[in-house]
Amino acid sequence: MTYLVILAFVAIIGSLGAALFFMLRGGGDNQAKSQRMARALAMRVGFSVLLFVCVLIAWKLGYIHPTGIRAGS
Repeated sequence: MTYLVILAFVAIIGSLGAALFFMLRGGGDNQAKSQRMARALAMRVGFSVLLFVCVLIAWKLGYIHPTGIRAGS
């Protein structure tokens, strides 16, 4: 599960970097550039949702446990 979370974080950062690259790259067709940027950002959102679901599943299966902050600390 740990490797899946790490892989999801890398995928999120990678898709955000791809969106930045397509946004800052000059020249070419603006329509194609905006489509590639939108696709990269949509992938980032998808990876973020996948990571959130994986954390919820790991919590439900008992792989991770919330520690919380103790009162009066």
